Amino acid sequence: MAAVTTAFGDPTRRDIYLFAREADQGVTAAGVADHFTLHANVARHHLDKLAAGGYLEVHIERTEGGGAGRPSKRYRASDKGMGLEFPTRRDDLLINLLGRALSMLAPSEAEAMAEEVGAAYGMGLAAHMSPGEGQRSVRAALHAIADALTAHGFAAHAEARGGSLALIREQCPFFDTAVQHPVICAVDRGIVRGMLAGLYGDAVPSGQSSRALGDPACVTVV
Repeated sequence: MAAVTTAFGDPTRRDIYLFAREADQGVTAAGVADHFTLHANVARHHLDKLAAGGYLEVHIERTEGGGAGRPSKRYRASDKGMGLEFPTRRDDLLINLLGRALSMLAPSEAEAMAEEVGAAYGMGLAAHMSPGEGQRSVRAALHAIADALTAHGFAAHAEARGGSLALIREQCPFFDTAVQHPVICAVDRGIVRGMLAGLYGDAVPSGQSSRALGDPACVTVV
């Protein structure tokens, strides 16, 4: 059960496995990235996790002529996962109910409450990730936050943008509800703020964007 939870507890990873299982010729990281609108490194991370658990088999495809460069990997479903049946998810219902509950409050009060709940959760995550360790650099903190958010279904990665660093979430488990109730985005902002405070220290983001509000991606610039 622990192994299955590790492999399939992330809804994105579960969807990628089902996608790979339906592909007769298997899938590549680039193909998964395109299909799920993910960064290629995030797609590769999920595929390698599934392969490590034995749910996907990795086949190395070398280009003709044996030229330089990294050989391509193709991932195919193994027999190990053929009997897996996934329980019905209740996450969407709970998130929708949270959005409705917050919408009953005054907008400023709802946003403040949602962000503080997210920040408290983010601080808790940070405490479990690095108990007793010293503070990290902002770059190391953002990469650690991206890994943690990806495990929670956000498909996140960190990258440099000009003279700043950015945390990009290309997928959000709150997205459908956030479109109807934008205050939900405050939970996301709070989680990032709480984790950043716990892993790095006080840092005020210099920019924020949200897919639910029409932006190309959810981005926090530090």
